[in-house]
Amino acid sequence: MKAKIRAYRSPDDIETSLRYIDGHKKVLESYGVKKVTSANHNWLYDDQTYVIIVESEDGDRIYGGTRVQIRSENLKMPMEDAIAKIDSGIYSYMDHYENKTLAEFCGLFNSKEVAGYGIGSIFLGRIAIAISANLGVDHMMGLCSPATLRNSLRVGFEILRELGNNGTFYYPKEGLIATSLIIQDVVNLPNATEEERNRIFDLRNNPNQFAVEKGPKGELDIVYETKI
Repeated sequence: MKAKIRAYRSPDDIETSLRYIDGHKKVLESYGVKKVTSANHNWLYDDQTYVIIVESEDGDRIYGGTRVQIRSENLKMPMEDAIAKIDSGIYSYMDHYENKTLAEFCGLFNSKEVAGYGIGSIFLGRIAIAISANLGVDHMMGLCSPATLRNSLRVGFEILRELGNNGTFYYPKEGLIATSLIIQDVVNLPNATEEERNRIFDLRNNPNQFAVEKGPKGELDIVYETKI
């Protein structure tokens, strides 16, 4: 399989951002989820929101995507309001980081067409972390499903046990569990496995590259265009 992964500031390519929104919505609906906080579109024209898209070589089809959304005075991270419905302590917790640059790894999805290749569970996580360091992010946070927890820990996240029920919540609906995560050091990634840390560092230092990546269902030829 061949694919292209590219990253851009959302306002710089509104057309692709709208296609990303549509793809994300369809995947959520396939799981019976009609609306989640991260599916709000108030980030569309935000100059501190970065979209990472996985598409076919010709750009006709979107296979998956995610966002790196940097917290600002104008726009909180999606997980804040989502968690607040269950644990109001999220807001006071965020106050601990008032002098740091925070970002959320959010809006992650991949189409059923590429399920099992690792696009959503590993490749997009690597890129999100790689570009975050280059954007000056100190700490990256996120919510993940049980299916992506293991790979999230591999790339350097740790469970944020101070929130919810030892870090877990029912989200985006009753019966679906999400785990709150944080990377305390986006630059050095002390909690990542050595293999993942080295790959993320390579993607950080060489954002435009070609690589043959190994996924659970086989090899992928990926063109990376992730220089911001």
